[in-house]
Amino acid sequence: MRTGTRRPLRPLVVRLAVVATAAAGTLSVHAATPAQAGAAACSGYVGLTFDDGPSGSTSALLNALRQNGLRATMFNEGQYAAANPSQVRAQVAAGMWVANHSYTHPHLTQLGQAQIDSEISRTQTAIANAGGGTPKLFRPPYGETNATVKSVAAKYGLTQIIWDVDSQDWNNASTDAIVQAAARLTNGQIILMHDWPANTRAAIPRIAQGLASRGLCAGMISPQTGRAVAPA
Repeated sequence: MRTGTRRPLRPLVVRLAVVATAAAGTLSVHAATPAQAGAAACSGYVGLTFDDGPSGSTSALLNALRQNGLRATMFNEGQYAAANPSQVRAQVAAGMWVANHSYTHPHLTQLGQAQIDSEISRTQTAIANAGGGTPKLFRPPYGETNATVKSVAAKYGLTQIIWDVDSQDWNNASTDAIVQAAARLTNGQIILMHDWPANTRAAIPRIAQGLASRGLCAGMISPQTGRAVAPA
């Protein structure tokens, strides 16, 4: 596991971040998070991902991420993007990346090619129509994939993304357990989390602190490599 130390210039950068925020009239203890301090404080990047949105929990999740200077990839279900277009736009406005997680979250490997195509293509359309742009990343529900799923995803220019670390938040993992899962991330790796668990939202400040202590920042997932990299 990577270990990191804060670079000597970080206190100055943090002070400048606080001053800038105060000038805007929104001084906050969260303004000094390393993720907001810029790439100079980052010795590596990890991918924070949240599946199954957008939902009634999305606003609270976005607030927690913003307050802690984190960006993430939101793997949205098409049916929810269609039903909650304002939340898709909110994800984009908050600096998140929006990606495809199928339309109805089925077991894709149990479906025929035409059904798989429908699940993926309808989600591309729903997200685009909601203001989320055209996704470049696709996560198959349950992480279940095969050659047909990969082929259909590729047809729509999508890179399939699974994960390196499973937070188990979908399985009622405690906040402590979610924080501990994030602590296993190393440069380039991706963690699976979800849009809806309250324990996940509660873990976000500690996840941000833990990443900062190791010199890691929340990055984007490269469509070319499928790994976390510095935001474009």
